[in-house]
Amino acid sequence: MLVCSCNFITEKEIEQTIVELLDEDCWQLIVPAKVYHRMAKRGRCCGCFPNVADIIVRTTEAYHKNSDSTEAEICDFLSRLKEFHQKNRRADIERRQKSYRTAERSSVS
Repeated sequence: MLVCSCNFITEKEIEQTIVELLDEDCWQLIVPAKVYHRMAKRGRCCGCFPNVADIIVRTTEAYHKNSDSTEAEICDFLSRLKEFHQKNRRADIERRQKSYRTAERSSVS
């Protein structure tokens, strides 16, 4: 099935790329941009990214279901993922505040 019509990328190609990434580090965080980068492609309209994210989740779940992942490894991964999310959320908030202050100063001038 064609997932990305801008780059002519199929679901099978995306799944294969995800498995390659998981084979390198099965606990890494995989996002659509990482998949596209590995395939030497770029998101153009990025309308396919939600579908790619769904494929990432399905493929990662199947990968771990078929591997010998322990409960401790899964818990460690989830805590790393939560920490990553919180760190990026803080950075986003700080960027927005800085942008807001800059816009506020330039509108006063």
